[in-house]
Amino acid sequence: MATRWIDGGSDGLTTRTTPRITICGIAELCEHSTANVTHVLSILDPHLPERPELDDFAPHWRLILRFHDVIGPQPGQIAPSREDIERLLAFGREISHTRDAHLLVHCGAGVSRSTAAAALILMQANPEWPGSVVLNTVVTMRPCAWPNLLMLELGDAFLGRNGEIVAAAGAIYRRVLERAPEFGKKITAAGREREIIAALRGPR
Repeated sequence: MATRWIDGGSDGLTTRTTPRITICGIAELCEHSTANVTHVLSILDPHLPERPELDDFAPHWRLILRFHDVIGPQPGQIAPSREDIERLLAFGREISHTRDAHLLVHCGAGVSRSTAAAALILMQANPEWPGSVVLNTVVTMRPCAWPNLLMLELGDAFLGRNGEIVAAAGAIYRRVLERAPEFGKKITAAGREREIIAALRGPR
């Protein structure tokens, strides 16, 4: 689905800025309906309908991406693709050239796909920021962050960061595992062992 303006309005383009970003899950959407959100990035499982909670938001730009929260091929699952990340980054460029932009990015739980998306949008808007600064900023916004590794890998390639974003994510994964070791079992059971490996290899 193409980026579209919900309820009309002007584009408000100006010089590049770092957008204000809010990250949440579906269950939290109604909490942000009066937060002056200008852009919404919805990352949904392919079978889910658009979220009716967003009907209560003020007019805004919206992009919907549909893929599962996986980091590789799995039966019956649709993984994030290069096209998805290209569309995400194009949306990010629009946001970064909008005065007083406030992006709400959500996925199912606000933990994996949405935090990866926020990281890539921030990295694109601030190419001088090290990957560790970007990922730590996302964790400040969303302490439960466990960004989707495949999305980061695809975005890292698009942005020419030579693996920097992926390496920085390893430190985030490791902190989560140190705090909640049992979470590693869930990640492994979900077929996401590469994120556990990244935790072992990432910078300290």
